[in-house]
Amino acid sequence: QLEQRLEGVTEVILALGTDVEGDATSNYLAQRLGRKEIKVTRIAHGLPAGSGLEYADDLTLSHALEGRREIQ
Repeated sequence: QLEQRLEGVTEVILALGTDVEGDATSNYLAQRLGRKEIKVTRIAHGLPAGSGLEYADDLTLSHALEGRREIQ
């Protein structure tokens, strides 16, 4: 049924939690939809605006570093 609903879709943007379940679901969907040549992306996650580094945990900092972009 999922494949039928995605007929004509070229990209799926995932907005899931940053926990293990969110990662597992993202990976599962990316594998399943990748076979159909559908681009699967995930929204950026990391440090919220206005928060201090002293309140961030290791996983949040890791995700923020992975999602960094060059300043132009």
